[in-house]
Amino acid sequence: MRRLIPLLGVLLIGAGSGRPPLVDAARNADREALRALLQQGASVNTADADGTTALHWASYRDDVESADLLIRAGARVNAANDLGATPLWTASLNGSAAMVQRLLEAGANPNAALLAGETPVMVAARSGSPIVVEQLIAKGGNVNAHAARGQTALMWAAAQKHADVVKVLLAHGADIHARSDVWNEVMAVSPHGHLDYNRAIPHGGDTALMFAARAGDVASAKLLVAAGGSVNDADAWGVSATAMAAHAGHAELVEFLLERGADPNVAAPGFTALHAAIMRRDERMVAALLAHGADANAPVRMWTPTRRSSHDFNFDPELVGATPFWLAARFSEPGVMRLLVKHGADPLAVHHGDHVVEARGGDGYEHRTEVTTALMAATGMGGGRAWIQPGRGEREALTLEAVKLAAELGVDVNAANTDGRTALDAAKALRFDSVVKFLVEKDARPGTRRKE
Repeated sequence: MRRLIPLLGVLLIGAGSGRPPLVDAARNADREALRALLQQGASVNTADADGTTALHWASYRDDVESADLLIRAGARVNAANDLGATPLWTASLNGSAAMVQRLLEAGANPNAALLAGETPVMVAARSGSPIVVEQLIAKGGNVNAHAARGQTALMWAAAQKHADVVKVLLAHGADIHARSDVWNEVMAVSPHGHLDYNRAIPHGGDTALMFAARAGDVASAKLLVAAGGSVNDADAWGVSATAMAAHAGHAELVEFLLERGADPNVAAPGFTALHAAIMRRDERMVAALLAHGADANAPVRMWTPTRRSSHDFNFDPELVGATPFWLAARFSEPGVMRLLVKHGADPLAVHHGDHVVEARGGDGYEHRTEVTTALMAATGMGGGRAWIQPGRGEREALTLEAVKLAAELGVDVNAANTDGRTALDAAKALRFDSVVKFLVEKDARPGTRRKE
């Protein structure tokens, strides 16, 4: 009877859960129950419906003592669940050096991957454990294995800003030139129903340096470049590492790439790093780009898409053709405007922005051109969405400064848009009294709005 009571308790562990009692005991980190079940002859390799064994759970719980007990009882160290995950994969995800060591000693396969291709080396790199990565490689782990979309451990380490792991992988021959898979996706910008605003956008084709650029991982970028990575790497769309870093707002990484000779004028996707830096309102980044030869008059050449109901940082169609100076004026950045003029920007350039609106009666769409100077843009004319918008009070002060600067540089305060509006009309619509007052003092006049 005394032996029956603890046995009944053990048998009840998995009751109601649908899991085998041994698996349930490991899942609950109940070592006493685990030992009792094994002593009673429970199958050490019994599995849950999804293929998860007790050893999987011991690994997940980082319970080395239970794992050792199970392994000595004959647990299969390479058992995989429905996703392909082995106990070693889970231990690598945890970054558990002790568990990884025990499993490898028992014969765990360091290259056993998930069905999607992620190996223990890859997941350890993503988790940021250089010790585990070293352990796996020492037992034959492949540093250049490719997972879903062709990504590698080196890419994952850089994407997660694990420079110490990047260093280990490079020391063991990781391929710095490997690229992720390339695919196309039809994407659009509002209005999505307008066919001209839909096009196939290439994705992928990224090196580890591109992943570092997106994440802003300067330490990893330095290691990759020192190992022979190209500072002019670009993805399948043509976005350069410098433009990627600028778009993501990583000024320090932009500066590093420029110092190592990166070309600041790559514009394959339709925009340059300078355009992104202006949209980011990052004067430091703008200064670095201009100091390294960025073209102060290069226009935006193509709109970039957004996902539906998103707030992605993109270039709206209305901004196609806009120069850096016009963009800086449009988004109230007088400091950037001064930098641009210092580096040869033309403050008198006029922007012809293309606007698409729904036709009368809802019968398709029609194009309208809005012609704006930099001064008009400073008062909010010309369209386009700001990536980062200052508060109203700050915006009025910056708008006033931008308008004053444009006027000083010779931009006509009475230039009119296609529909007859002037900067004074726009300033009044914004209710920026200080800007209205300045323009009136400069003899600015309201426009004559033309009827459609």
